[in-house]
Amino acid sequence: MSGEQEKNQRLLQDLLKRPGNSTCADCGFADPDWASLTLGVFVCQSCSAFHKASPNISRVKSLCLEPWQASEVEFMASTGNDAAKAKYEQKVPPFYYRPTHTDSQVLREQWFHARYERNEFMYIEKQEPYSAGYREGFLWKRGRDNGQFLSRKFILSEREGTLKYFNKHDAREPKAAMRIETLNATFRPAKIGSPHGLQITYLKDNSTRNIFVYHEDGKEMVDWFNAIRAARFHYLQVAFPGASDADLVPKLTRNFIKEGFMEKTGPKQTEGFKKRWFTMDDRRLMYFKDPLDAYARGEVFIGSKENSYAVQAGLPPSTQGHRWQHGITIITPDRKFLFACETEAEQKDWIAAFQRVINRPMLPQEYAVEAHFKHKP
Repeated sequence: MSGEQEKNQRLLQDLLKRPGNSTCADCGFADPDWASLTLGVFVCQSCSAFHKASPNISRVKSLCLEPWQASEVEFMASTGNDAAKAKYEQKVPPFYYRPTHTDSQVLREQWFHARYERNEFMYIEKQEPYSAGYREGFLWKRGRDNGQFLSRKFILSEREGTLKYFNKHDAREPKAAMRIETLNATFRPAKIGSPHGLQITYLKDNSTRNIFVYHEDGKEMVDWFNAIRAARFHYLQVAFPGASDADLVPKLTRNFIKEGFMEKTGPKQTEGFKKRWFTMDDRRLMYFKDPLDAYARGEVFIGSKENSYAVQAGLPPSTQGHRWQHGITIITPDRKFLFACETEAEQKDWIAAFQRVINRPMLPQEYAVEAHFKHKP
């Protein structure tokens, strides 16, 4: 490496220490190791893939593996992450989901295109697909009983406070009307089998109902996701008029705390252990025979330690039945729930997830959920 190249490398490392440059401009991951010579941003290796796939928008270069010219370093010095955010994220609506490095690829990819290609946050009129308060279109929906994905018409209406879908294109009455009040959406591509797979949940008779949808176009699916968040945001603004945007935004949608297979036994704890798919959604622990079931076989409310909830590794000595070796006992005011994991790593992950929930004090509205909760062992 020549003396000039060494100098340029030192200058680049100094630039990374400037405010805003020490994390990826796209996902917030620490220590970015790529830079865009057209957009003037520092990005991580993972996000650099979106830039490389769109050379008409961005030309990227490795900070460490390629030689840099003085003019390129000067350009990065004159721009940087904070300047780019001020330009490309001027008018991001508070409800719009800003993905992190742990989110699904479709969210991160569309975040890239929304900012740098479509300029959605420079011109408010370009936000119409998800900010209008009404959205109508067709999505592929998995059948509750036959497991087939079929095209279904969906209508989201803030005015009516519902997301509806119709079993026939010309149907007048919806097959289901989901209240925005209890609506949640989370991308689950591996589970659904589509890179744009979205799991929508809502409460029906105080039980969780799952709906699995996708669209071939990633932008279409992300627009639906953000339209749901917008509808939830405006609903919560009315429901909690004194709350700030910072208070409301975490309540718009939520990712599941943890999912995976465990084995369980029944309330008498004398039956055999059966393998089930478990989903921890906030304080609701649900279990399903199949990950894509519409309804849970049972739901368990997980309260706080102040209210006599606890989690322990292992099972009571009297536990019968053949099972996986790594047990977990959930203690509630009503009874104990016994689970078993296939590996010690899974056991530790589940216990950590349960402990995070149990350590969190219950909110006033969660006491109402606990009071109406239906245990389905």
